[in-house]
Amino acid sequence: KKQKSCKKDDFRILKIHFNSLTLSNITNNQRIITKYLTILNYRTVIVLVLSVVITYACYLFNVRFNIDLTLLSIAIIFPLVFSIRGSFRRRENAMEHLSEFKSTLHTVEHYLLSKPELVDLFATEVRAILNDINTTVLDHLSQHDDDMKATDKAMSKMATFMQQHHDNIPRQVKDKVIRFMKDMHESVENLNAIHIHRTPISLKAYCLIFINIFPFIYTPTIIMNVGASQPIWIVYGIVILTQFILISLYNIQNQLEYPFDSIGIDDINLENFRLER
Repeated sequence: KKQKSCKKDDFRILKIHFNSLTLSNITNNQRIITKYLTILNYRTVIVLVLSVVITYACYLFNVRFNIDLTLLSIAIIFPLVFSIRGSFRRRENAMEHLSEFKSTLHTVEHYLLSKPELVDLFATEVRAILNDINTTVLDHLSQHDDDMKATDKAMSKMATFMQQHHDNIPRQVKDKVIRFMKDMHESVENLNAIHIHRTPISLKAYCLIFINIFPFIYTPTIIMNVGASQPIWIVYGIVILTQFILISLYNIQNQLEYPFDSIGIDDINLENFRLER
């Protein structure tokens, strides 16, 4: 009887564990699907509706001609690829500056608390100041706000602390802390520059305009080359698929160039750069 009850308990434990794993897998899959669907927005709907309407109008009014689409394709694809590459480079630079920012805060803490007597005097105050700087900077990056007053105020607390305890901190420690605080300020300013300034707006506007104009030239050419010998739905499918690819690339670039808002698939997880993670 004891063996049977133990087997039943083991079976229940395995069943509960299996159910928990299944639920976690479902949740992860839902998150992945949701993130992938973020590239679909109102621009996607507008472009796809425009593609269907233009294709229908071309068939209705018998509009068809044959032109070389190579130059027009280059006019759209090349700027899009250039913009995506620039946005990806900004994201990589942001991760480098975030890593430097966090490591600098840790280094300042280690130098200021490098001696037992300094730990007894300043441990709580130093850690509170550094945590405040870390939290304020990351919260600033996660919001669409250009105001740096809160960030500057948080960083100035360390200078105030150094002035108030000028006599208690050894000179060597002060010099090293000041040097690393300079690195921290530099990394924060670089992060703020990435936060405020984006890829050229004129280039993005150019890409969006040409993506919307493209079906007016592309559809009659496809009808001329394919429509005469193939079913109509193939022409609709080619035009819709082409426009979907172009507007999806545009949406990916638009999300990638702002890597701090946790909306896109490739955004930076700011929680990994908190001191108390």
